[in-house]
Amino acid sequence: MRVVVAGGTGVVGRYVVEELSALGHTPVVLARGRGVDLLTGTGLDEAMAGAEAAIDVSNVVTMRRSSAVGFFEAATGRLVDSSRRAGVRHLVVLSIVGVDRVGLGYYEAKLRQERIALSGAVPATVLRATQFHEFAGQLLARVPGPVAVLPRQRIRPVAAAEVAAELVRVAVGEPQGPGPELAGPEEHQLVDLARRVVRASGRRRPVLGVRLPGPAGRAMASGGLLPGDTARLGTVTFESWLADPAT
Repeated sequence: MRVVVAGGTGVVGRYVVEELSALGHTPVVLARGRGVDLLTGTGLDEAMAGAEAAIDVSNVVTMRRSSAVGFFEAATGRLVDSSRRAGVRHLVVLSIVGVDRVGLGYYEAKLRQERIALSGAVPATVLRATQFHEFAGQLLARVPGPVAVLPRQRIRPVAAAEVAAELVRVAVGEPQGPGPELAGPEEHQLVDLARRVVRASGRRRPVLGVRLPGPAGRAMASGGLLPGDTARLGTVTFESWLADPAT
């Protein structure tokens, strides 16, 4: 099966490409470095030709609502339209557990992305996953200064490789609409994981947890980003991933 992967050079996208190849499928990476621009549509129709399925793991690094909404509206809208023209039978979009419960700008943009995909002309599935094991380290890298101040947040992190495997499993199956949730095997506090990342790196950097103000902060601190009881659970723990990030 020929499967296009939007964002196929990113954290999850690389694993998706590897998983597709390992299963005998033909992955086609949609990325600017490969001559395809989701925002302008450059090279998109040519890359989509002959594809049976599309997996969207494209992303933008911002917490600003306007920037995130602008990106996902343009990128997802173009991907849906190009998929329709190419005769794609199944579009799978990766989203985040709890985007409908935590009113942050980026999460609101992901919710908008879900709606665009599900209301489009191509049968679609939305897979919501919890934060990846890489999440704490990514936040630490974005926080300047000798002290890292991170939001208090209950999370159940999952291995990016397991998310990729689930995306591929879903993509080769029948469209499900609002599909399953996927989460890691254990619940943690984000600040605790960040401290473990700092220790593992051999550095000394204090990590302080603060609750964000307003309803969004309360939702994050109280478990708004945790999965429901019917979620599929991965098996790779944060500790095992930290010892071997390739897992």
